Amino acid sequence: MNPALSVVCGLSFLAILAVVISILLAAKRRKEIAAWALSKGLSFDRARDPGMEARFPAFECLRQGSNRRAYNVSQGEWAHRRFTAFDYYYETYSHNSKGGRQTHPHHFSAIVMGSDVPLKSLFIRPEGFLDKIGEFFGLDDIDFESAEFSRKFYVKAPEKRWAYDVIHARTMEFLLGMPRFTIQFGPADVIVFRSSVFPVDHFESGAEVAQGILDRLPEYVVKQQTNAECKVQNAK
Repeated sequence: MNPALSVVCGLSFLAILAVVISILLAAKRRKEIAAWALSKGLSFDRARDPGMEARFPAFECLRQGSNRRAYNVSQGEWAHRRFTAFDYYYETYSHNSKGGRQTHPHHFSAIVMGSDVPLKSLFIRPEGFLDKIGEFFGLDDIDFESAEFSRKFYVKAPEKRWAYDVIHARTMEFLLGMPRFTIQFGPADVIVFRSSVFPVDHFESGAEVAQGILDRLPEYVVKQQTNAECKVQNAK
């Protein structure tokens, strides 16, 4: 056989093999997530769901790129709160030197938990090397009494007082002892996610993080937010 043809055939075989493995791994993941959802009393739907960003418009991670959609969606209640867990897909694009467009697929996982208390904007994620550089140039995040927490987490909020109200000593201790995720508050929900796909058992870890933060909201914060919501409703 022509050596060049042998190379082409070999590459084609590897490409087909990669596709087959990808399909098998995706099927295995669907089965594992479906079993996990059933064990938690949640529904499961493997179908593509392009409406997740419309359901939760406050969450920036759901508005990245193009051709966005959720899949492997589990829904129901967790600790008596609204709960959704899903994998998410979006595409970004670049152009090569010849002007051809290249598509870059991205996948990540997330859980969203509803709050019984109205919330304000808050963003928490593990601190990285670039954050250290940003601090040098004055792009600082919110610091806390716990030096360890401030060193390990990057926190932003339009209202610093709200960040301090939510992330008090017990919550800092809790987050330091949990697996690391990125966390964002919307007006009525909390999303917990990473920039990659979760191992299946990390859906539960993400749920525990969201639940732990909400369960630790101080009583005065609950009253404050509830009263503020009542005033808004009465003014309508």
